[in-house]
Amino acid sequence: MQSSCVLALSAEGILPKADFAIFADTGWEPQAVYDHLDRLEREIAQPAGIPILRVSAGNIRNDALDPTHRFASMPLYILNQDGRPGMTRRQCTGEYKIKPIKRQVRELLGHPYPQRVRKGAFVEQWVGISTDEFHRAKDSDVKYMRNRHPLIEMGWSRTDCVHYLTGLGLADTPKSSCLGCPFHGNAQWRNIRDTSPSEWADVVEFDAAIRAGNARANATGNRLLGQAFLHRSRVPLDQAPIDHVTAAEWAALQAAADTGEADLEELEQGVENGCSPWACRGSEAEPVQDDFDLAS
Repeated sequence: MQSSCVLALSAEGILPKADFAIFADTGWEPQAVYDHLDRLEREIAQPAGIPILRVSAGNIRNDALDPTHRFASMPLYILNQDGRPGMTRRQCTGEYKIKPIKRQVRELLGHPYPQRVRKGAFVEQWVGISTDEFHRAKDSDVKYMRNRHPLIEMGWSRTDCVHYLTGLGLADTPKSSCLGCPFHGNAQWRNIRDTSPSEWADVVEFDAAIRAGNARANATGNRLLGQAFLHRSRVPLDQAPIDHVTAAEWAALQAAADTGEADLEELEQGVENGCSPWACRGSEAEPVQDDFDLAS
């Protein structure tokens, strides 16, 4: 939502015109995200002369199930042999989002990897973070990318972004995250199940396929000592209690009733729990970014 807002503000001249927008594609986004990106490109970016550069390090779903492919692990929920819960280390955001964006930025600067970026060369990167998540507004971890947060500078909240995009006919802007991201809340799992049977079948199939861990580890004899799951209940996804409405969801529903603004994506996860580059909730230690990095 915030990233689309920054792009639109730039395209409309409210912010200076960005030179590029970068979208890091894990290969397993919901179809609604790809449809939205196509529409943004067609109706907002192209008329303003802002190229959207789509970068990718591969398909995260296919890589997890390929015994010949090195896989950057997803944060799967683990049920150990002794019944204790655990979680696998998260490497996917760094591998499938951060690295491709950095690689693209280096190429834009004329210093593709493994060349050293010349001293003083940098892009100013506009990050889609609003005032309600200001604690995520951090500096980049490399000198050739300098972060700015125009929404915070303008004093805009996520609600302001929603109102602005609604005025542009983009009220249905979806949240970007992998279709089978373990950080989905019950509301998001229900939305997939109830609105997209094919995508629900896809994530259920994937959930079953990773029960013993990723395919390469199994092929090399490093079988997971326990079982892996996509849902935090640590039961198969098609049996998980996703119809349970959590306390957080009830609170969000009440807030929506009080303000008259309902937002499915916020019902459980909240704006701070997305999985954007450098801002996945699984690793607060990493520098914060968003799905569109606008270089100017």
